Amino acid sequence: MSEQVKWYVVHTYSGYENKVKANIEKIIENRNMQDQILEVVVPMQDSVEEKNGKRKTVQRKVFPGYVLIKMHMNDDTWYVVRNTRGVTGFVGPGSKPVPLSETEVLAMGIDMTTTKIDLEVGDAVKVVRGPFESSIGIVKEIHLHKRTVIVRLSMFGRDTPVELDFDQIQKV
Repeated sequence: MSEQVKWYVVHTYSGYENKVKANIEKIIENRNMQDQILEVVVPMQDSVEEKNGKRKTVQRKVFPGYVLIKMHMNDDTWYVVRNTRGVTGFVGPGSKPVPLSETEVLAMGIDMTTTKIDLEVGDAVKVVRGPFESSIGIVKEIHLHKRTVIVRLSMFGRDTPVELDFDQIQKV
């Protein structure tokens, strides 16, 4: 983990976790802050519920009312996150955000590896896994924080943008 990039916990209004995540991701894109706020996570886990004799797997928030953010802490990022609709503040004494320790992050099962990918917009790639396996396309966009790329594949005589995970493609 880089010296400056750390995980912080943000407190939100109950039930606003996904809205806060979406709002922060929109702000990151609009203000071009992808290099400062790297990841926004609402930790979820599967749980099995039984209702009317039927078992159903549902996703539950691991920490209701909290969102985890991997970011460089500076005045700009603090201001953006703190003033996002639905955010009540950072977790920490007073107004000073306290980053999670590496032990805490590991205990939560968060992937701490930073993603490096040898791809650029315009590169040709081959899909190696998934429904579009063995298709070849051109990279249109790269989303490091989501670990995905938008690839333009030719399907049925049309160019179609498809979002794929990094591990589903390889450079041609």
